[in-house]
Amino acid sequence: MNKNPVCELLGIEYPVIQGGMAWIADAQLAAAVSNAGGLGLIAAMNSNGEQLRAQIKEAKKLTNKPFGVNLMLMSPFIDEAVKVVCEEGVSVVTTGAGNPAKYMDQLKAANIKVICVVASVALAVMVERMGASAVIAEGCESGGHVGETTTMALVPQVVDAVNIPVIAAGGIADGRGMAAAYMLGAKAVQMGTRFLTAKECNVHANYKEKVLAAKDRDTIVTGKTLGHPVRALKNRMTREFQKKETDPSTTQEELETMGAGALRRAAIEGDVKYGSCMCGQIAGLVNSENTCEEIITSICNEAAALMGA
Repeated sequence: MNKNPVCELLGIEYPVIQGGMAWIADAQLAAAVSNAGGLGLIAAMNSNGEQLRAQIKEAKKLTNKPFGVNLMLMSPFIDEAVKVVCEEGVSVVTTGAGNPAKYMDQLKAANIKVICVVASVALAVMVERMGASAVIAEGCESGGHVGETTTMALVPQVVDAVNIPVIAAGGIADGRGMAAAYMLGAKAVQMGTRFLTAKECNVHANYKEKVLAAKDRDTIVTGKTLGHPVRALKNRMTREFQKKETDPSTTQEELETMGAGALRRAAIEGDVKYGSCMCGQIAGLVNSENTCEEIITSICNEAAALMGA
């Protein structure tokens, strides 16, 4: 299964990309995924340039394999982040939460492969015209910021609309999900929640344990009224947020204040009651903590067996 356009494009052994999860996807996790044959990603999130540079340098110490950086385009430090990935010779970036047009020429001039996360056919077509090397079609089953279309519906439509490789994301946790993505026309998969539970992931133990204990209906989407819907595990914070969100007397400022720093509280401080435990709908399929190598080889072997490869 590793003889495909995405593996050749990125110089990796297995067609598996680790999601760029803010406050979770650090240098250690990225290096572990890359050492296991996939593509690890460091989340630039709202880091300033020097914070991101330190993470990139750390990853270089831990692996000699290709790894990338996820650029959150709405970050107040995005200009610094783009400058740093160019200076540090990062081989690939994924982009999300915005339009990458402003930075595309700069990144490509530095020989960086740009892979854009898209939640619609229109955005996929647009970034292909800009020169994206591939797209990640991410369905609303995923954790964190989500669109409106499911993976099953989005991926084949994006595949039909573009000529660059399509990577499927959202609702994928095992070989069955990977095989399904291939049947829809994808050439690789991206997984976030599955790697959140990896032994090498430094997310707070409380957060990891909550994901491992989650069932199929334990996630909720909030923030639709703010224009930035987010999928996370149900807890006191998300239930209160949803209640306020449906209350006409609640202001946008109140909601934004309530959500500010919520992911960090869960991922770093371990507050799984009032923090935001972003997690995909596949949480019910993830019930064991494995190494990145075990995760990647098991999903690829299972998919290959199912597909008769």
